[in-house]
Amino acid sequence: MSFRKKLLLLFAATVLLCVAVISVSVYSTIRSSFEQANQDRANAVAAQFRSEFQRRGLEVARKVESVAASEPVQRIALDMNRGATDFGEYVSEAHALAGQRQLDFLELVDNRGTILSSAQWQAKFGYPEAAVAEATNPAAAAPAGAFLKREELPDGATLGLFAVRVARVGEQPLYVIGGERLDQGFLSTLDIPTGTRVLLYQNLDAKWNPKSLLDLNGPAAGVDKIAPLVEQVRDTLQESQRVIRWTSDSADAEVFHAIPLTGPNLTSTNQSGANPQLMGVLLVGSSRRPLIELQRQIVSTAMLVGGAGILVAVLASLWFAARVTRPVVSLAEAARRVAAGDLGTKVEVESSDELGELAASFNRMTEDLAQQKDRTLQAERVAAWRELARRLAHELKNPLFPLQVTVENLMRAKQKSPEMFEEVFHEGTATLLAEIDNLKTIIGRFSEFSKMPQPQRRPTQVNDVVRSVLRVFNAQLQHAQLQEKNQIAVRTELADALPGISADPDLVHRALQNLVLNAIDAMPQGGELAIRTATLGDRVEISVSDTGSGLTQEECERLFTPYYTTKQHGTGLGLAIVQSVVSDHGGKISVESTKEKGTTFRIELPSEPQLWQTGQT
Repeated sequence: MSFRKKLLLLFAATVLLCVAVISVSVYSTIRSSFEQANQDRANAVAAQFRSEFQRRGLEVARKVESVAASEPVQRIALDMNRGATDFGEYVSEAHALAGQRQLDFLELVDNRGTILSSAQWQAKFGYPEAAVAEATNPAAAAPAGAFLKREELPDGATLGLFAVRVARVGEQPLYVIGGERLDQGFLSTLDIPTGTRVLLYQNLDAKWNPKSLLDLNGPAAGVDKIAPLVEQVRDTLQESQRVIRWTSDSADAEVFHAIPLTGPNLTSTNQSGANPQLMGVLLVGSSRRPLIELQRQIVSTAMLVGGAGILVAVLASLWFAARVTRPVVSLAEAARRVAAGDLGTKVEVESSDELGELAASFNRMTEDLAQQKDRTLQAERVAAWRELARRLAHELKNPLFPLQVTVENLMRAKQKSPEMFEEVFHEGTATLLAEIDNLKTIIGRFSEFSKMPQPQRRPTQVNDVVRSVLRVFNAQLQHAQLQEKNQIAVRTELADALPGISADPDLVHRALQNLVLNAIDAMPQGGELAIRTATLGDRVEISVSDTGSGLTQEECERLFTPYYTTKQHGTGLGLAIVQSVVSDHGGKISVESTKEKGTTFRIELPSEPQLWQTGQT
């Protein structure tokens, strides 16, 4: 990845991270604030409900107390204490009194808990009021406050706010039980904040009853989704909270706070110490639309700011990268030229900062490299000429010794035995001529190596050159097969559609011929000769492998040195000539060998398919 791309990614990541952190922080703050506001509204509505409940309870208690002090109730209490047994004339008395005091419920109950008169259901005359009898405990004083109570009516049960007062005219008390409905009418008296609504669930049945859930307009709609929250409060008698999703749009959801309403009153448990009875559940719902819309706005703003930030980051990274990478690119280009051999490359020093110091150091380095290269080349030339002189002296020394001995023998024969001189002369001159021919051969090889011709390039197909080399050795290999000893199997793997090269086919033929001859010489006991061609990117590879005795690592390193040979009668110039040919064609040669397993020479030459196509045409 380029430095410019890294800068772009760094700037973009920084902007996105900052926008994300700020957005998440604002998002979390708004969410917590909204939830706290919901909780505060729910608490305010609950407090208002309790305040209204208390006020209405005091009003109900006052009305019931005025009923208990009224003349008709006092007269009924007096008759009860006188031992009267027929109370049928008082059946309608409670209905009249409830209408006068604006009470929804009113019952007159004797000291045994029997209903003497009921305003809401006259047919209850003579029936026991068990629930009131247990809650008020006729043996004790009647409770002074108001309480919630389930009330049976002809058309079904309902929930009411009740108060109990006692009319005492004698020893036997007369209980006056009055109350008002706790329904949507009661909810309409509450001051409900905007975005909030209040529901009341009347816990009148053992199981969930959707008809018992009321809002300001009566039974609430979509109540099935509220049922789990009500059931949770019914099970735990604790305040609970839940998000109710009415549709797939999260903005239509509401957060409901469920507050239990217990009896026989809201301020204390019954005298037995048991848990209070759940009479209803007050549900305060707050719309999540403001939160969701605000959250969506935050997300949209964050995306807009993030996009703008990324655009700014791109522009900033391009500007910054241009200022930073321009000298770096110049250094990289100069480094490539130096690597290609141009040690005279210089980089302009445009600043005095770290990049300028780097450019100056690079220039000093190239100067040092150029000087070092000159010294190295001089040392290599001296070493090469010394090695060449040593090799040449060694090669010339061998035939000079027999020449010297032959001349000395002729001189001694001339002095001591003139009659035998003729015989010694003929033998000596033969030896002199043979060794002189040897000297000519050595000088010819040296001259041949020093006068390697420059390649006469033309479009060349490597596979054709390989086939022509194999034809040269075809007779020799077939003769070995006919003799049935030291057989060498030839295996060729020539790539199809091999691109052409620009080369001197005669020199390439000579190099491959040397390699094939070396491979054959390396397998005196027979083996396998493999020649392969292949395409490696923009190069053509030629490999020549044998299964001979192989070479050591040290031998591989010195193999291309002139006059170095591993053969008993080799000149040491064959592989040096091969390397020279490959180098003149802009290629490279390498060797891989394993002792006792064989050797592989690989030649890589640059391919030029366009030049080949032109040559073909």
